[in-house]
Amino acid sequence: MASRGDDEITTDTGREMQAANLFDLRRIIGGLFLLYGIVLTLLGIFDSSAEIAKAAGVRINLWAGLGMIAFAAFMIGWAMLRPLGREMAEAEERANS
Repeated sequence: MASRGDDEITTDTGREMQAANLFDLRRIIGGLFLLYGIVLTLLGIFDSSAEIAKAAGVRINLWAGLGMIAFAAFMIGWAMLRPLGREMAEAEERANS
């Protein structure tokens, strides 16, 4: 049977993993790129012909926005599929073995 000290260690480790996941830079960077990507995509959709002509006929805001959204999806997906808390636990296990 586990002692009270073991329960406290498990709880502290769980809190550390939650805090690490909450402040994972991949989520923050992904969120910012998503926000800016949405703004640029909307600007690109509603570009005037003068703005398109100024960019050599390319809807640069639209393409840049879509690229930023794709990068944001990659960053957020990476953070969700491989949480930092799990990476920390695996690194700790490797260090202890």
